[in-house]
This record gives sequence, structure tokens and C-alpha cells, in this order.
Amino acid sequence: MGTNIAVAGKGGTGKTTLCGLLIRSLIDHNRYPVLALDADANANLNQVLGIDSVTTVGMLREDFKKNAPRMDQGIYKDQMVEMNLQQALVESKKFDLLVMGRGEGPGCYCYANSLFRKYIDTLQDNYHYVVMDNEAGMEHLSRRTTQDIDCLIIVSDPSPRGLMTASRIKNLAGELQLKVGKVLAVINRAPQKLDQRLIDFAKKEALKLAAVIHNDPNIFEMDISSGSVFDLPGDTIALKQANSLLKELNLL
Repeated sequence: MGTNIAVAGKGGTGKTTLCGLLIRSLIDHNRYPVLALDADANANLNQVLGIDSVTTVGMLREDFKKNAPRMDQGIYKDQMVEMNLQQALVESKKFDLLVMGRGEGPGCYCYANSLFRKYIDTLQDNYHYVVMDNEAGMEHLSRRTTQDIDCLIIVSDPSPRGLMTASRIKNLAGELQLKVGKVLAVINRAPQKLDQRLIDFAKKEALKLAAVIHNDPNIFEMDISSGSVFDLPGDTIALKQANSLLKELNLL
């Protein structure tokens, strides 16, 4: 079983880009294979990783729910779920990507959900690292869609309100009784000189601040040109700071 890293935070904090930077950093340091799991309802990790379009687990689950009554009983359903997940898995040389898609809507079919959870858990065992881009509400974590998390990284913008939201996400993880090892905070898109009052505020909110990642023109250029993290120069500031974060986690 590999190391599972979940990244959460409110929209607009750059958590998806951070996930991409962590994946790029792991690969640069020969820490692969990596499974990238996009569990954000606003899924765009594929774009950050340079992948055009994907089939989501949510789509497969809905198809399964519609077609299950016409399927034979028994192991055939298990085989169909496993086969469909393999089709949804986007494979590359050093990382693979699985997009969860939207959550379980009305008419939840528990058998289908339990099968998908089973095979996603089995799939994760094939990777040294799993990096999961999660929404602030942590829906997929709360539904136990994935295995236990070794580290939950909560991303905040450089503002007191952002840090308060990060604190609420931390508390939510506790309320959901999730099995999480470390819970760390990251201030992203920070100015070159971060106000000490923000660091003090993070301490006040009982957030363990693991890293500060500064505004980086290379990230802006990547976004505006529809590039990927693999297009970034090796001396990109944000990439170096992602390296430092992984070192803080004892993963490099």
C-alpha cells in the first residue's frame, strides 16, 4: 500500500494546481507510479496534467445503475465494474488519472457504490503514491470512497477568511471521524513578503502551517497558455516550494 495524500480547500485557492505540482515533483524525484484522483465536482486536474478529456466514475456508476437490472446475477457485475474502471483510467508512463465526477445523486444505488469503492481501493494498492484533489466539503472522503489518508493538505489563500475556512475543513475531517494521519495547511498564491499576522492567525486557528507557496509568473503562463505542470521549467518557484512541502512530509 502506498502513501495517500488528499488536498482540500475552498474554490479558487489553487489546490488543483498544487496537486499537479506535487505529482510533477514526485515524478521528477523518481517517486512513481502515482495515481492522480480527481474527486472535485469541478474536475480539472486532467487539464493541469495535460490530459484533454476523461470518462468519470460518476458516469460509469450512472450507466451501471441503469443497466444493472438487465445484467446476470453474481460475479458478472463485479467484472463489469472492474472492466469499466480500467477503461476510465487514463494511463501514462509515470502516472495514471481517475476522475470521480459528480457525487451520488437521487436514486442512490448502494450496491453499485460499494462495488466502485471496492475496486478503487484495490486500484490504489498498485501505486506508490496517490494524490487526491478533493472539494472543500470532502464528499468523497466522507462517503469513504477512498482508503485511509496519510496526509490531508488544506490549501488557503493569503487571507484571514481563507485560513478560517481551512480551519473549518480541518474540523470537518475530525467530525467525520476520517482516518487521517497528518493534517497540514498551505498558504498558496502568497505575496513575496507574507504578513506575519497571517502566520499568527494560522496558529490561532490551530493550523499547522507546512508551506507557503508564492505567486509565480510561470504558473500564470501555464494557465493562460493551457499548458500543464510538465511544461514548467525546473527552476519554477512554485515547483521548488512543492518540493519543499514533500520534504516536510518526508516523501523526498
